[in-house]
This record gives sequence, structure tokens and C-alpha cells, in this order.
Amino acid sequence: MQTMRWDIFCRVIDNHGDLGVCWRLACQLAERGERVRLWIDDATALRWMAPSGYSGVEVIDWHDDAALHAAVAGPAPDVLIEGFGCEPAPELIARFAQGPGRAWINLEYLSAEPYVERLHGLPSSVFRGPGAGLTKRFFYPGFTPATGGLLREPGLMERRVRFDRAPWLAAQQVGWQGTERLVSLFCYEPTALAALLAQLAQGPEPTRLLVTAGRATQAVQALLSDESTPSPSPSPSPSRASVERGALSISYLPYLTQPDFDHLLWSCDLNFVRGEDSWVRALWAGAPFVWQIYPQDDDAHHVKLNAWLDWLGAPPSLRLFHHTWNGFGDTALPQLETQGPWQETVLSARTRLLAQDDLVTQLCKLIGQKS
Repeated sequence: MQTMRWDIFCRVIDNHGDLGVCWRLACQLAERGERVRLWIDDATALRWMAPSGYSGVEVIDWHDDAALHAAVAGPAPDVLIEGFGCEPAPELIARFAQGPGRAWINLEYLSAEPYVERLHGLPSSVFRGPGAGLTKRFFYPGFTPATGGLLREPGLMERRVRFDRAPWLAAQQVGWQGTERLVSLFCYEPTALAALLAQLAQGPEPTRLLVTAGRATQAVQALLSDESTPSPSPSPSPSRASVERGALSISYLPYLTQPDFDHLLWSCDLNFVRGEDSWVRALWAGAPFVWQIYPQDDDAHHVKLNAWLDWLGAPPSLRLFHHTWNGFGDTALPQLETQGPWQETVLSARTRLLAQDDLVTQLCKLIGQKS
């Protein structure tokens, strides 16, 4: 297939997740030689997520009228992607409709629920507005061959195998002692966080908790109420002073680039992740992990979490830990496991996923079939 022009639209709700997914998608398309424009209503997080940008990806401020007029006057894109159902400006839809119009894709949120297989790839006719007469297609990422798969760049597993955590950890200045168990924490504000910190502090083995910048750091510091704890900083050389609580040492990280976030997950014996982007990256990392799902008012996230745990084949202890971590019921927090069934379950899941085509490969196939 010849090189195409892609417009990807992203409205930032959770800038670590929505933007993280759209940025990875844009970069992986550009790596294949495609020309990509990423329209974002708030690109603030890219300052630390991808400070050097990426060759072949043009980032455009959604609110920039001059950029909008230039795009309308310029070549029409071949592919228009609405990230998570956001709606592009009517002028840009009209310009797309005037061009080759190979594909209009609605990129949906990731889920293991059964409806994903039923709806993936289905068309939806547009009856009104500047896109009237065109057809959108729903593209659902997922965990089975009947879905759109997961984002996975070429060579990811080879880089994972070659990775040596010792020099990376030394560069982060976290004070890791080679005998410490390493646990990463990327979370919202889980009600079980206090129980986790207590469990690690009272545990039989020394543990170093590497806490990511932002809400995770704020949540931990609020619980510890320790005024001497240094505040996180996105600067290249923040303070790495540790907080000690029994067997637990806590190190606060700065904001990490996407590659360094992968390195964090690869370095740790167990990872706590949240949202969508880090959820997928934890699967590729292959270490045991616990996922915090974004809560919904109608408790729909309960169904979504259980569907994924079913696909994963989670052993009872891992399932119970996920339920407690996500605030289902009032069960005491079970003990963490870094070996045995938790480890075997994640590695088995990763093997199944690696046998499937990645998301970008499947997306390009779908567009090729519809051209």
C-alpha cells in the first residue's frame, strides 16, 4: 500500500492514557513511513512524555485557527481517526470528504468484554453534517484474534530481552540496593493504598516502591503526611531522597518519557498500573501486575474488570487482589505475589498476545480491504 496521510484526533481526558495511546499510534504509523498529523486539545503532557517529538508526526493544537485554515486549504487526509469517539471540527470532516476518503475510523477504548468481538470493524453510516454519505468504522482494540489487537511496536520484545535494569536504575538515582524487591506504583487514589504501604512496611523482605509523578505521588504523600518528603519535579535532576517505613523504602520519580516508563515496568518485580496505555505496557513487560481501572458511576467498571480477569485466567489470589485494590467490597488486601501463579499467568497471556497481529498491522489491513 502506498504512503497515506493520517489525521488522528485526541481530546485529553486522562493525559497519561488517551494521549499516551494516540501518541504511540501516531509514532508507530510514522515508523512505517506514513504521514501523520496528531490533533490535540491539550499537548501539555507531551513535554515530558515525548520531549523530542517523533520524526513524521506533526502535532497540531486543536484550538489553533490558523492551523485549521491551513489544513482545510491543504491536501485532504486519506484516513481520519477519532480517538475514543471525539469529534473533529466540521471543516476538517468536510475536507476529508473531498479527498480520497479511504477510511474514517472511530478508535474505541480497550476492553475484554464480549461485545468487542461483535462490534469490531462494523460500519456506521453518517446521515447528517459535512460527512453525510460517508461511513465510519468502529475499531476495537482487544485481546483476542477477533478484535483489533494491541499497540506493539516492532522489536519490542527484543529490546525487552536486552534490557539491563541496573544501569537504568542507577541513572534514575533511586538508591536501589540490589537485594531489594522493586515495585512500581502508577495509580489514582485507591482506597487500599494505605493497606498496601502497611503490608510492604511490615513485610519479611525489603521492598523499594518507585512512585510515579503526579497523582500517585500525591496519594502516597497524603497518606504519609511527611512534610520532609520532597515534591516531585519534571526536571531532569529532581531530588531522589527516600522515605523509610520498616521494610519499605519509597523513592519518588520525575515524569518519565514513554520509553523510560517502559524501562520502569521492565525493571520492577511487580507493577501497579492504571488506565489503558500502562495496562498494555505492563502486559508486554511480562512481570506480575495489578491494574486499577478507571471508576464509573454506574459500576460498569466492575463488569469490565471481571471480563479482563476472565480472559487473563487470573488465579483466585490475583482476582481477589484486583477486586480489593479497585474497591470492590471490604475484603482485607491479600498478600502480594511476585512469583508463582501471578508470574505464570502474565507470561502465558503475553505469549497468546504475541501470536496475534498488533493493532497497527490490523488497522492497515482493515483500511486496505476497504479502499
